[in-house]
Amino acid sequence: MPVALVVDDDPDIRGVLEYVLDRAGFEVHMESDGVAGLTAALDVRPDVVLLDWMMPLMSGVDVCRALRSHVHLQSMAVILLTAKAQESDIQLGFAAGADSYIAKPFSPRLLVSQVQGVLSRAPRQ
Repeated sequence: MPVALVVDDDPDIRGVLEYVLDRAGFEVHMESDGVAGLTAALDVRPDVVLLDWMMPLMSGVDVCRALRSHVHLQSMAVILLTAKAQESDIQLGFAAGADSYIAKPFSPRLLVSQVQGVLSRAPRQ
């Protein structure tokens, strides 16, 4: 069973993502801020991390950079899931190391397709 880590400070978004990913066959772990998300990524070693951009304590972009700089986490699939949808935001997200970028609001079915697509392209460890 693939493991997903959702890091978002909005409890409603976390609830939707937990439901959608669970129904798609993922074991889902949840965190509500960037620091807790980074700690959970180290502990859980998920297959994919879905990060909100604007969160307390540490932004999703900073979490993404930290994941990419950590020797044991750099190949982990990372998806930024955020309301920041300007072209410059998207470029910054990819420059930080995101594998995919999904703008809120999002379609749950398309989100699952994006997650599965990113995982199918991810290098095997």
